[in-house]
Amino acid sequence: MTPVVAALAAVVLIGCIALITPALARPTLPFGVRVPDDRAADPAVIAQRRAYVRLVLLAMVLFAPLTATFGQLWLAGFGVACLTLYHRAHLKVRAAKQAGRWLAGRRQGVTVNTSFRSDPVRLPWRWILPAVAITLATAAFGRWRYDALPATLAHFHGLGVDPARRAPTTALAAFEPVLFQAAVTLAFPALTMVLLRARPDLDAARPAGSARRYRVYLRGMARLCLLGAACVNFSLFIAALQLWEVSAAGTAAAVLPLAALLLGPLAWEWRVGQGGHRLPALPGEEKEDSGLVQRDDDRHWFLAGTVYANRHDPAVVLHARFGQTWTLNLGHPVTWAIAAALAALVLLALTGVIDLPERQSLF
Repeated sequence: MTPVVAALAAVVLIGCIALITPALARPTLPFGVRVPDDRAADPAVIAQRRAYVRLVLLAMVLFAPLTATFGQLWLAGFGVACLTLYHRAHLKVRAAKQAGRWLAGRRQGVTVNTSFRSDPVRLPWRWILPAVAITLATAAFGRWRYDALPATLAHFHGLGVDPARRAPTTALAAFEPVLFQAAVTLAFPALTMVLLRARPDLDAARPAGSARRYRVYLRGMARLCLLGAACVNFSLFIAALQLWEVSAAGTAAAVLPLAALLLGPLAWEWRVGQGGHRLPALPGEEKEDSGLVQRDDDRHWFLAGTVYANRHDPAVVLHARFGQTWTLNLGHPVTWAIAAALAALVLLALTGVIDLPERQSLF
């Protein structure tokens, strides 16, 4: 794949993700703004959806030749432009909501389902087995290949090798991809467990139906997350073959399995919707209506529904309003502790007290 074709493909991929992102959200969360059901198709919302699509397509046309000519910096600029356009639509819808007083006179509330604590969605452990199998197979192949390795190995970084930089062959250098695979195999279940314990994204108007749908959605996302570990490990396996000089496959071959890591959750969310809102209702759920609308909490959300800060909310992790993402509550002391630990780590690294691993590009 030539650099020009790769650049154009990247622009198209980012543009397509930007175009479908608003369609994944709940109808009552257009561009991250909380609106009642009967305002989901308001002319102001429809106008911003159409304007957003036109502007993203225009940005694709403008940035594609720039990215193909001048490189990845313009690709990053295109991503920033898409986020800016999304935030613009967010501000427009929020202004229309405030000007029209869409929630005036409505009973607002939230729903709590304690079954997510007493009977939580379980971690589907068997879905991590492909990642474990790939790790063990890579380790076994590496052990078989180890005695035939040359005296020096190319420098391993991310998902490829740098033939211009070589180092003496040691067990640590030879099995570095396997160590990364082991870390991924442990990290993905831990991350999935955190998401399973995050606060459920439920609808106050349909408490029972939304809780059932969210369980289905969460089980699917948990399985895809664990399968994502297998995708990463397979990419590392291809990179290991390059390191052990078994295959001359380029970095692009190692990156391709990661496409499933992105496209799988996107396909699942397209099918079931954010929080599972597109799933069909079961008998008895069609007419469910508590008489409430979801409480207006826009004041706690920032940057178009990607950042949440509420000192009075006990939740630490919750589903963001942007795509298939989760976020931390920046108003919670646990988040402050995490931020403080990261800040201390950076400070110690800057002052030379500790040495962080050398930063390397995936490519």
